[in-house]
Amino acid sequence: MNRFTEKYCLSECLKSKEQLKALVQYQSISNIHKYLFLVFIWLLNIGLAQGQTLDQYLEEAAENNPGLQASFKGYQASLEKTNQVSLESPQLNIGVFTRPMELLMGNQRAEASVMQMFPWFGMLRTQKDEATLMAGAKYEEFRQQRNVLLYQVKETYFQLQQLQNTIDITVSNLEILKSLEQLAIIRYQGGSTSEAVSSVSSAVRRPARTMQQGSGDDGMGMGGGGSSAASSGQSSGAAMNSMGSGGGSGKLTDVLRLQVQIKALESDLEQLEVDKRPLTVKFNQLLGRDKNEAIAIESQLESQKSIGWEVEMLEQILDTNPMLLMLEKEGLAYQKQGEMAKLEGKPMFGLGLNYMVFSPRPEMGVPGGMGGMDYMPAGMGNNMIMPMATVSLPIYRKKYKAMEAESKLYWEANERQKEDLQRNLETEFETILVAIKDADRKIRLLQDQIELTEQTLELSVTSYATEGSSFEEILSIQRELLDFRLNLLNTRIGREIQLARLETLVGV
Repeated sequence: MNRFTEKYCLSECLKSKEQLKALVQYQSISNIHKYLFLVFIWLLNIGLAQGQTLDQYLEEAAENNPGLQASFKGYQASLEKTNQVSLESPQLNIGVFTRPMELLMGNQRAEASVMQMFPWFGMLRTQKDEATLMAGAKYEEFRQQRNVLLYQVKETYFQLQQLQNTIDITVSNLEILKSLEQLAIIRYQGGSTSEAVSSVSSAVRRPARTMQQGSGDDGMGMGGGGSSAASSGQSSGAAMNSMGSGGGSGKLTDVLRLQVQIKALESDLEQLEVDKRPLTVKFNQLLGRDKNEAIAIESQLESQKSIGWEVEMLEQILDTNPMLLMLEKEGLAYQKQGEMAKLEGKPMFGLGLNYMVFSPRPEMGVPGGMGGMDYMPAGMGNNMIMPMATVSLPIYRKKYKAMEAESKLYWEANERQKEDLQRNLETEFETILVAIKDADRKIRLLQDQIELTEQTLELSVTSYATEGSSFEEILSIQRELLDFRLNLLNTRIGREIQLARLETLVGV
């Protein structure tokens, strides 16, 4: 390329500078629109995921869990037992003579007989009743497995809810520590503390703000902890750089101790984020779907039942518990097996037909020869039909007596199992009831303690900002507040899990 061409290209490039600028602006606007569209789709997907409730998750688990589907197939297989109760297959016997049997009525060529056996009266009905009862017991076993699955789904959901709210509480506590850090820095620098005290009070009074945001990359509303932790670390470093030598009445050790606690909370937040993974995988596997699928967890904890429900709950458990119903139906089936043993000791009847095929007999011998002994006239050759009846003679009674004794012993064992299960259910019900009432008492106590601790912390912060009181007291109260909030969360989650156990016992 010569020098003239280079100048020409340079001039053309300068002329098209405005056009290139306009093109870049257009592409930027297009990219913005594209990004806005992608953000809209992402928010839509999160909205769809968050639209699912616990009841919908329970329904999804009941429909898609492989183990529950296998149990239902087993119940369907047991139903086919009722269709297998029928008469024994008739017996057909056919015989052909290689050489005709010479009889007076002709030469017999073949013989065919058919026989149908009939059990004692009522045997088929009893067998069908026994198969129906055993299928009913299998269905109750399926219901029990379904209830256990639903309890596991609820328990895992509440554990995820507990983890999510623990992250929110930790983030709120981190905001309190950061506000205290700013207050300590201002006191160390000798500045005005009124705005910092107001910031601490606001952080103390909004512990549930992050619990209601519900944003995160996995659709669980648990994100944001790591970013806030990182930003707090950066702000702490920046604050330390801007403090200078300090000319106020505060202590630099107060700031450093707060930063140590902030670092510890940031590490806790990172670990809480890691702890979500196994619970997410377990929850998705219970629902029978991909382990990486997003889960929508509601941050608000609402009690499933109010006071007064326990009056009729125990009677409902004893009436509808699947394991009790299964034992009850098994006991009835054992009674039917005893009846079957008695009926098997009765005779069986058989009815049938015997059909004999004859051909005409040719004349043989000479009339009058050897006194007529060697003469046989031509035969008739007519086929014959003979009705038949048979009856079994069950004279060996030891077998049938043993079968009756076996069914009776199984029935007695079943009655003892049912009695033992009833007592265990009553004991478990009372244990769960005590745990729920204890949780209700603790919840009221912790709510009062949290309110009083918040007021105490605000007063201590004000006293520290104005009078320079002990900073140790503020840290101690702040730790107590964090413990109370976490204990309240754990107590509420424990109460919901106990209620879920009760629903499993009811089995409706």
